[in-house]
Amino acid sequence: MKHIDEARLESDLAYRFSYLLEFVGFGGDDIEAVHGAAGALAPLVPSLVDAVYDKLHAYDATWRHFVPRQHGYAGEVPTSVEELSIDHEQITFRKQHLARYLETLVTKPYDEKMLMYLDMVGKMHTPAAGSKDLDVPLVQMNALMGFVADALIATITGLGLDRETEVKTLRAFNKLLWLQNDLISKHYVPAREAVT
Repeated sequence: MKHIDEARLESDLAYRFSYLLEFVGFGGDDIEAVHGAAGALAPLVPSLVDAVYDKLHAYDATWRHFVPRQHGYAGEVPTSVEELSIDHEQITFRKQHLARYLETLVTKPYDEKMLMYLDMVGKMHTPAAGSKDLDVPLVQMNALMGFVADALIATITGLGLDRETEVKTLRAFNKLLWLQNDLISKHYVPAREAVT
């Protein structure tokens, strides 16, 4: 039986990620499957991004988080949820961020830089990243991740891959999204003392 330092899981990001990678079995074959899907997924990213934002636009509880100025956006800011249309410049800006996120997942190496990026994706949706106006509740993040997972599954199963490649790709993305979900949740759930 392998010993895991539970307190260290809460304080050492690299240790936590290494543990998660090992536990869920996300390894080189999975990274290869994720990267291998890049060419087939790239042309579908715009429609995937549009689907995500159409879903976010359908609920005031999710859409309200796009009213405050988004980090890096310099244009006109809406004053209310009602004023924020799906084609507003700030939404176009945010769509570009989601497209880059998806591109990063399928093209970049899974190294320390990627770990920091995935962790920042979780942190940036909370005031811990510096913007007191950006505080997306965990329930909304979980709903979004569930929707993204389903959209990716639908997209991958529609690629016409041979069965073995399709299964490997689906399993790899499933593991990856669970890893991302943990790196989101850790910024919402306070660290607990490990039981010794």
